[in-house]
Amino acid sequence: MECLFCAIAAGDIPSTEVLSTELSYAFRDLHPAAPTHVLVVPREHVADAAALDSSDGDMIADLFSTARAVAQVEGLEERGYRLVFNVGEDAGNSVPHLHLHVLGGRHMAWPPG
Repeated sequence: MECLFCAIAAGDIPSTEVLSTELSYAFRDLHPAAPTHVLVVPREHVADAAALDSSDGDMIADLFSTARAVAQVEGLEERGYRLVFNVGEDAGNSVPHLHLHVLGGRHMAWPPG
């Protein structure tokens, strides 16, 4: 079975691109949890954050750089934004491909709920 996010990053499945780099791809979430909800995925398949190790440093740095650039492009820097990795079913991870959520555009209570 092909990975959904691998297919999106490869351009095989349509998405609304926000940003793209050699190592990552950022696109709008189809079911947004905030006015701005962008997913940043590595082009290389990684199951989730628990599967990362020290050899993934360049990819991780690129994910965070891309997320910061998304926040800039979306005008989130001044008021703030949230970055989220979900790991496992109980955390709500429905696609087994590492992805970083960039959420913003409204006040977000803490703890979330």
